[in-house]
Amino acid sequence: MAPRILLARHGQTAWSRLGKHTGRTDVPLLEEGRQGAKLLGERLAREPWASLRGLEVRTSPLVRASESCDLAGFGLRAEPWDTLMEWDYGDYEGMTPAEIQAVRPGWLIWRDGVPGGESVADIAARADEVVAWARSAERDVLVFAHGHVLRTLAARWLGFEASFGARIRLDPTSLSVLGWAYGAPALERWNDTGHLDG
Repeated sequence: MAPRILLARHGQTAWSRLGKHTGRTDVPLLEEGRQGAKLLGERLAREPWASLRGLEVRTSPLVRASESCDLAGFGLRAEPWDTLMEWDYGDYEGMTPAEIQAVRPGWLIWRDGVPGGESVADIAARADEVVAWARSAERDVLVFAHGHVLRTLAARWLGFEASFGARIRLDPTSLSVLGWAYGAPALERWNDTGHLDG
């Protein structure tokens, strides 16, 4: 089978709960986020995932992702990778969408990028690097990262422009799988938070 890439978005933080753009600010997990990461780890320890315990793991070095990785039970063998860091929101760091719209009506990150931060082309190039790494692997891989970068990664895996990421929501502590269907890249699972249902 062709290798797949499993995507784990980090757990809930105070900023993600408020909808603030959290790029490079190292916001810690809330207790809810810590518990969610543990539940994700428990899920990945059961079938049909248990056979994947030997897969290669990489994580964003930002604490909300690396701690999620650690709490899920993958921290000891995860390799930090700057390429998985969240979109650099530049001047809009810490702002909510409504606050940004107040100063720049009509703004859309997937089209406009951010002043003082990364362009859409910048984050697409990083996503392409992750796709190339995942497809060169001999088995499935797992990454712990952030909402916008993972949505961009999915778009690029599927062969779409990064802007396709605007159409696919991704919740904290979700599990997604990018795989294959009929020999073509496909979404095998997306934004699955079943492990949080209790």
